[in-house]
Amino acid sequence: MAAPSLLNWRRVSSFTGPVPRARHGHRAVAIRELMIIFGGGNEGIADELHVYNTVTNQWFLPAVRGDIPPGCAAHGFVCDGTRILVFGGMVEYGRYSNELYELQASRWLWKKVKPHPPSSGLPPCPRLGHSFSLYGNKCYLFGGLANESEDSNNNVPRYLNDFYELELQHGSGVVGWSIPVTKGIVPSPRESHTAVIYCKKDSGSPKMYVFGGMCGARLDDLWQLDLETMSWSKPETKGTVPLPRSLHTASVIGNKMYIFGGWVPHKGENIETSPHDCEWRCTSSFSYLNLDTAEWTTLVSDSQEDKKNSRPRPRAGHCAVAIGTRLYFWSGRDGYKKALNSQVCCKDLWYLDTEKPPAPSQVQLIKATTNSFHVKWDEVPTVEGYLLQLNTDLPYQAASSDSSAAPNMQGVRMDPHRQGSNSTIPNSVSDNSAKTEHTALKGTSVKNRPDLKTSSDSNATLHSSLAANASNHNSCVVDVLRKNEGPHTSAYIGVLSSCLDLRTVVPETSVSSSVSSAQTMVTQQTIKTESSSTNGAVVKDETSLTTFSTKSEVDETCALPATKISRVEAHATAMPFSKETPSNPVATMKAGERQWCDVGIFKNNTALVSQFYLLPKGKQSISKIGNADVPDYSLLKKQDLVPGTGYRFRVAAINGCGIGPFSKISEFKTCIPGFPGAPSAVRISKNVEGIHLSWEPPTSPSGNILEYSAYLAIRTAQIQDNPSQLVFMRIYCGLKTSCIVTAGQLANAHIDYTSRPAIVFRISAKNEKGYGPATQVRWLQGFRSRTLRASATSRKERTVLAEEVG
Repeated sequence: MAAPSLLNWRRVSSFTGPVPRARHGHRAVAIRELMIIFGGGNEGIADELHVYNTVTNQWFLPAVRGDIPPGCAAHGFVCDGTRILVFGGMVEYGRYSNELYELQASRWLWKKVKPHPPSSGLPPCPRLGHSFSLYGNKCYLFGGLANESEDSNNNVPRYLNDFYELELQHGSGVVGWSIPVTKGIVPSPRESHTAVIYCKKDSGSPKMYVFGGMCGARLDDLWQLDLETMSWSKPETKGTVPLPRSLHTASVIGNKMYIFGGWVPHKGENIETSPHDCEWRCTSSFSYLNLDTAEWTTLVSDSQEDKKNSRPRPRAGHCAVAIGTRLYFWSGRDGYKKALNSQVCCKDLWYLDTEKPPAPSQVQLIKATTNSFHVKWDEVPTVEGYLLQLNTDLPYQAASSDSSAAPNMQGVRMDPHRQGSNSTIPNSVSDNSAKTEHTALKGTSVKNRPDLKTSSDSNATLHSSLAANASNHNSCVVDVLRKNEGPHTSAYIGVLSSCLDLRTVVPETSVSSSVSSAQTMVTQQTIKTESSSTNGAVVKDETSLTTFSTKSEVDETCALPATKISRVEAHATAMPFSKETPSNPVATMKAGERQWCDVGIFKNNTALVSQFYLLPKGKQSISKIGNADVPDYSLLKKQDLVPGTGYRFRVAAINGCGIGPFSKISEFKTCIPGFPGAPSAVRISKNVEGIHLSWEPPTSPSGNILEYSAYLAIRTAQIQDNPSQLVFMRIYCGLKTSCIVTAGQLANAHIDYTSRPAIVFRISAKNEKGYGPATQVRWLQGFRSRTLRASATSRKERTVLAEEVG
């Protein structure tokens, strides 16, 4: 976590949709990027469910149905996957609840559930201000405040320290309550405390940590319950313990429990002499407890004043939600007096990044041209941008400052063309509907099978086999298939458009390949697509097969596309180019010794790369993104990409704590003109013979197309031994842009489970110069997509929560 002076609080503004009215005593949970808020009070108890999308910056009101619970405040609220459980709370002044409701957020369906009572003892009594914590398939209820009087207008408070366990059924429903037998001294009765559950990654049992609360006076004690042995203890801590408090929040991120806000003693009061009569106030203090070392760290103290309104003002009864490593805070009440008429509810929404973001996935190629790359990488949650860098073996000089050659940028802002290019993926795959998933393929050769050409893992380098009359074209186009409305059309088609060089090879030729791939789920069109950059070998003989191994990661050194095929192997970072390659000398310096140059800062996870920035020799101008130092691009000179050249890419995410670690290195090569592009707009439809596979010619044929080849991944004994490999056999060669795949051929198809179950095809085009890149198609099998949508007040506002694979 950053030092206190470096905390970079951000107040969210310019959101859209129906903003909920300010309140306190509400609760919130997170489902992926959604913050879901229920209940609370402010001039009456709120009964509506509000959702805030942290990605789109939108509030909406889902159209809930079923057994809708009454409004409540100071209730229990936990999330298990996409279901939410609500227990207890105050439903009106002096009247508390012990009812349990379940919300299936996939359908926004409420259901009142009735757990079985404990085998011995009574079920939990009506209460408010209790803690309700989830771990595994159990919820843990501790403490709270009950009303001893049967008359709701005559409130007789009773503080509780009872402890219950609620067993959940998988997916929906509950089993019942139980009263675990605990050991050790039980914490004193209390309400408006917090309880979190934490388990060390490598060892140890899950433990519940109870902090603070109210029992007539505010508390600052910390208790620990081992959920395996059911033993209570009071751990010894180091550092400065936060002031006694109630109505605060506690959130766990990593191994830290973050405590924010609440009611604390007023300055100058001695709470030991008169704990019940002293004045209390709200606080904006912020601390965390390292749950591994039991050490407190103060990030914002109670004495720190905020004259610039640079952080949330003091509050209590607010909500806090952790999404990734980011903490969100919303609403709560503010004031220095206990009288309700002096309370003011906050309506502001804040967030704070607690640590630098993790490394993104490797950069993946969508499309390569002679002088540009369209690239993407997997999204990292809750980041403010991405820093994309490249280096190359081509010699280039550090530039002197030349503002005339720089784009119209201030600080780290992108130029309009760059910014626009990274907001969409080809064929209108939108940011809001796309999510990514990364896989990678690598390989090595097998020489004892002349009909099999393999590629596999290499820890040091990847080699390319070179021979005559092959393509050096490395272009990759993502073609998003649109749903065919015909009666025989498969409902879901997955497409992997890959830069696969199809080459003529002789038996026993050693071939290797490297693949960097990404998957994009297009939820609005119910179409699944993947994109990749593939460099491999495919045998032209119809009886011969080609094998590729798949792994989840690739090494930092990736093979460039080979320009020729032969029995000679070349090092990937010193790839000989064909005579068509521009005559720039190739340096022998390794990638790690090359200077990394910035391509720019990108808001989204795609970029069109045609230039990069050269840093001035010996110095660089610095501006800030949060706590991140980045060059001032307005002062830097740009250099264009060169045809037929290999470039290495890496990307890092940026948030309020700064620039995170860089991804592993990917390597791509700009195209040399003359070879055909990949076939596009692939469609699959069922017919009586099997399936009909069709495609459109390449958008850039670079001459006359002489033939197309289609390949099918098939089952072999080798693939059964190593399911990560794909073995292809050619099933079509001809001029037509379609073919029939018979039921007999499909019976021998391999079902690829590297992402979702699918039958895999590859299609490529050939012109006078040879074969160009191939389009890989994943025809999803046994797949049903159930999008979990939120119906807002406007029916057009919908948000995907989850997806099921059946």
